[in-house]
Amino acid sequence: MGRKVTLATCSLNQWALDFDGNLERILKSIEIAKAHGAKYRLGPELEICGYGCADHFYESDTLLHSFQVLRKLLESPVTQDIICDVGMPIMHHNVRYNCRVLFLNRKILLIRPKMLMANYGVYREMRWFSPWKQSRQVEEYFLPQMIQEVTGQDTVPFGDCVLSTKDTCIGTEMCAELWNTNSPHIQMGLDGVEIFTNSSASNHELRKADQRVNLVKSATIKSGGIYLYANLKGCDGDRVYYDGCAMLAINGDIVARGAQFSLHDVEVISATLDLEDVRSYRGEICQPNMVPQRNNNNECKLQENLLTYSIFTLLFSQKNHIQGYKEIEPKPCHRVKVDFSLSSGDDIYLPTHQPITWHFHSPEEEISLGPACWLWDYLRRSGQAGFLVPLSGGVDSSSTACIVHSMCVLLCQAVEDGNSQVLEDVRRVVAEDSYRPQNPRELCGRILTTCYMASENSSEDTCSRAKGLANQIGSTHMNINIDMAVKGILGIFSVVTGRWPQFRVNGGSHRENLALQNVQARVRMVLAYLFAQLGLWSRGKPGGLLVLGSANVDESLTGYFTKYDCSSADINPIGGISKTDLKSFLLYCVEQFQLTALRGILSAPPTAELEPLTDGRVSQTDEADMGLTYSELSVIGRLRKISKCGPFSMFGKLIHMWKDALSPAEVAQKVKHFFRMYSMNRHKMTTVTPSYHAESYSPDDNRFDLRPFLYNSRWAWQFRCIDNQLPLLRVPLLVAAAGGTSWQGGVKDAPPKAEPLNAGSGQLERTKCPP
Repeated sequence: MGRKVTLATCSLNQWALDFDGNLERILKSIEIAKAHGAKYRLGPELEICGYGCADHFYESDTLLHSFQVLRKLLESPVTQDIICDVGMPIMHHNVRYNCRVLFLNRKILLIRPKMLMANYGVYREMRWFSPWKQSRQVEEYFLPQMIQEVTGQDTVPFGDCVLSTKDTCIGTEMCAELWNTNSPHIQMGLDGVEIFTNSSASNHELRKADQRVNLVKSATIKSGGIYLYANLKGCDGDRVYYDGCAMLAINGDIVARGAQFSLHDVEVISATLDLEDVRSYRGEICQPNMVPQRNNNNECKLQENLLTYSIFTLLFSQKNHIQGYKEIEPKPCHRVKVDFSLSSGDDIYLPTHQPITWHFHSPEEEISLGPACWLWDYLRRSGQAGFLVPLSGGVDSSSTACIVHSMCVLLCQAVEDGNSQVLEDVRRVVAEDSYRPQNPRELCGRILTTCYMASENSSEDTCSRAKGLANQIGSTHMNINIDMAVKGILGIFSVVTGRWPQFRVNGGSHRENLALQNVQARVRMVLAYLFAQLGLWSRGKPGGLLVLGSANVDESLTGYFTKYDCSSADINPIGGISKTDLKSFLLYCVEQFQLTALRGILSAPPTAELEPLTDGRVSQTDEADMGLTYSELSVIGRLRKISKCGPFSMFGKLIHMWKDALSPAEVAQKVKHFFRMYSMNRHKMTTVTPSYHAESYSPDDNRFDLRPFLYNSRWAWQFRCIDNQLPLLRVPLLVAAAGGTSWQGGVKDAPPKAEPLNAGSGQLERTKCPP
C-alpha cells in the first residue's frame, strides 16, 4: 500500500438553475482532476443547482432536476475511477437538506447533510434547509428510481458519517461549519480522520480573504491532517461575488491555491501529499492528548484528554446546579467503507507539494478585480451589449467607469492567454463573430458608453474632467444638456398650478429648492435609460446597454441621493464600497492603468451640482450637505452594523474615539444628525439599485440589513438618554486604564475640527424626497 495521495479541489463559476451549464462545468473539473492524477475530486457547495436558487429551493422541480444531473454524472465515463464529491439539495423524510453526495464508479457511497447552517449576513440557509442535528448518526436514504436504475442500490447511508478507503479516512465539512466554534473537523481529527474537505459558497468582502485562509490553516495546525477547500466563483445571479480561493493545506501549511479573482469558469487545484506526514505530525504533536479507549463493543476510538478534562472540570464545578448531570463521551465517527485506494504502491518517486506563501490582494486591487469580474458575469449572462455610465466627473461615477475599464483589461489578458470561453463571450456581446480585442481601450470603446449630462448648474471643470477620463479609458462619450427637459417639466407644472418654483438663492423656499434639485436628478435617470435602450440603435448596432449606478455605501447609509435619480440603475458595482476606499482605488488606477485624468477628479471636492453656481464656481458640496464627512460616516456605519450600536451606544463609543477632535456635545449632535438622516431616508433602500456586496456595514435592504423603512425620526427616548449624559461629561473624559478604547484608530479618521451642525439645513433635506 502506498502513502502518497493526489487530491483535487476546484472553483466553479456556477449559475443558479443553469443545470446544463453547471453539469458541463462539473464534468470538466472532474476531467481535469483525473488528468492531474487525482483520485478524489471536491466541488463547491450546491454546485449542481447553484447556491443562489433562493426560494426556488422550495420547488420540487429544483430537486428533480438536481437528481437528473446526478444521474448524468453517475453515467458519464468521465466520473469513473475517481471519488466525486458533489453538492445538491435532497429531501429526506420530507425535510430538505443541503447535502454532499460522494460516489465512485456508478455507486453512491454516502450522503452527508449540512449540520451547521449559515444564517447571518447575506446568508439565509435556514429559510430553505434544515440542519442535520443527529451527531454521529446515520440513516438509510431511499434513492429515487432514476438513480436506482443506474446504481443498482435501493438505499445509501445518509447522515453524519465519514468515508474509509483502504488507505485513509475522509471527513466532510461544509462552508459555515469551518467558521463555527464547534467545527466537525475537531472531533473527526480526534477520531482518526486524516483528510478533511470543505465545500463552500463563500462570497467576497473587502479584507476577508486572510480570515478564510487562516481558518483553513488552523483546522490542521493543532492536530494535523490534510484540508481541501472548494468554493464557488463569479456571480450566480445575485448581489454577491464568490471569489474562489480553492486551496489545499497539510499540517497548517498551504501547499496549493487557486486565484481569488479569475475569468476562468473552471479552475482545478491539485496536490500530491504524503499521508505519513500527517501521521508523523500527530505522533509528535498530538500523542499526549490522544489516547485510544475501548467502548462496550471493543471498538477503538480516540479521545482528547486535555479537552475532556477542561470540559468536565467546568461541568463538575457546576454539576450541582445541572439537572440530570452525567458524563458524556464523544461518539466515534460512523465509517462507510469503500474498497478503493487514493494511493498506489509505486509512489516512492512521486514528489509532494511543498508549503507556499499566500500573497493577498490590497483592498484597492480587490475593488479593481472583484466588481470587474462580477460585471462581466452579469453582462455576458444578461444578453446585453454593454454598459452606460452617467459620468459626472466625480469620484463615484469615475470609480464605476474605471471598474469597467479594469474589466476590459482582464478580458484582453484572458484572450491573450488563450481563454476561448472569454473570447466567445466577447464576440457575442459585441455581435461580431470574428472580433478579437486589440487592447483594453479599444474594447472599452465597444462596450462602454459614458455621458456627461450638463445643466445650467454644471461647471466647466466637471465637464472637462469627465471628458478627459472618458478619453483615457476609451469609452464612447457623449455630452448631453438636460436644461430643455427640465424646463419642459417645470413648464407643465406651471401651466397646471400657475406657479414657477425658484432656487433658494433666487428667493425660493426650502421646498422649492429641494424640488428643483430633484427634478434635475430624475431627468438624468430618464435620459440614461433612453440612451441605454436606443444609443446603439442610433449607431446602427444591435442590442441595448445596462445602466450602471454610482452611489457608494456611505451615501446609501444616509440616503444622500434622490430617489429614482441616476442612482437608479440596473446594477451598481460600487454600492457596497465606502468613499474612502473608492478614493484609494482611484489612486491605484492612476498608477496601475496610467489614468492621469483621475488626479483632477480626486483633488476636487465631491459635489452634486444641483444648485446654481456662484460666479461660475460650485458652491454646493456633498459633505456640507450631509453635515458629516465621509470618514465619519465610515466609522458610524461600522458602529451601526458591525458593532450593533443604536444612538445611545454609538454616542458612548464616539465620545472616546473622537475625544481629540470633538466635545461630547458635538459628538451628540453628530450622532443625532446621522440617525435623523438615516431614519428619514431609510425608505430609499427599498428601491436602491442591486449593488455588489463588498462591505460588512452595507445598508442593503434586500437581505443583508433588515430594518424598518418607516421610523419615528425624532428618536425621543434615545436622544433623551444621550442628553441626560451630557452634564456628566463636562469634566475631561478619562481614558480607560485597561484595554484602551474599543476602536483603535478611530480618532485618526476623525477630522481635526468640526463645525457645529445646523439640524435644519436645507441641503440635508434635499436627500429626503418630498411626498
